[in-house]
Amino acid sequence: MILLVPLLIVAGVCAALAQERPAGADQGYDPMRRILPHSPSAQKESPPGNPRLGGLPDAPGAEETFYLCSACHSIAMVRQQHLSDERWDDIWAWMVEEQGMPEQDEETRNTILGYLKTYFSGGGSGAVPPEP
Repeated sequence: MILLVPLLIVAGVCAALAQERPAGADQGYDPMRRILPHSPSAQKESPPGNPRLGGLPDAPGAEETFYLCSACHSIAMVRQQHLSDERWDDIWAWMVEEQGMPEQDEETRNTILGYLKTYFSGGGSGAVPPEP
């Protein structure tokens, strides 16, 4: 009986907390949704995904991006990222310096980073919206 009372108190507090809803809950609040500076009107229509290239938008730089990135990880990892342009630069440097990615010539580097920034930047004008 002595152990039952604290257990009932904890259960009551948990039930009360579960009923509380954060501000914005009525507008489809989802605590797991990534919050991005996203303005549909500011984004252009992206080219369709190419199934041969892991679903990457079919545009200049897609093949280079596919072959370099998929050598070490899934293209799904690339597609789910919506980083800032600066963060893509940081990630590139980290992969070369810390993860053993071979450095690319300047043209290839610019092609791939340009592609990633165009289609996978959080607030870029051509960014593909995150998958739900």
